[in-house]
Amino acid sequence: MNIINILQQSGGISTMAKELGISESVAETGAAALLPAILGGFKKTTQAQPGGLDGLGGLLGQLGGGGLLDSVLGTEPTPVAKGNDVLGQIFGSKEVSRTVAAGAEQQTGISSELLKKMLPMVAMMVAGYMAKQAGNGGGLGGLIGGLLGGGKASSGGLGSLLDLNGDGNALDDIIGMAGKLAR
Repeated sequence: MNIINILQQSGGISTMAKELGISESVAETGAAALLPAILGGFKKTTQAQPGGLDGLGGLLGQLGGGGLLDSVLGTEPTPVAKGNDVLGQIFGSKEVSRTVAAGAEQQTGISSELLKKMLPMVAMMVAGYMAKQAGNGGGLGGLIGGLLGGGKASSGGLGSLLDLNGDGNALDDIIGMAGKLAR
């Protein structure tokens, strides 16, 4: 099962759509366009963490663990500051988030302003799901391999458009683009 199906079945896509006042199809399209960069960010973070997957598990716990997904699914407005914390950890700067939103806008036609609102929510859903799976004894190894290996940027979509060097991970290319924009 791919991550977009998981987010749909968990209720995350419909909850995000209701909160943002958009259709579920727009929410799904936006999330699908944002996911390659988010998953690429988690992959880079895993590689950079001391202890690899164990380090990522600790980081997910510090950021809110499975509660991140619950926060999106709850009846209260999503506390997007938590999602922005997740994005800060996986992207490193707001410029990268802006670049991801701009690239997704070009791919989908959805406004970058709306995509910027979706980005922390989608990041929270993914991080919360990974933390819940790790807590259920699923272990991050198989999950990360499945989500990140199977969800490689090279599999198509925005990730393949932004994966300029063809290494299967668009995040390094997005960071490079953000650096050029910041000059």
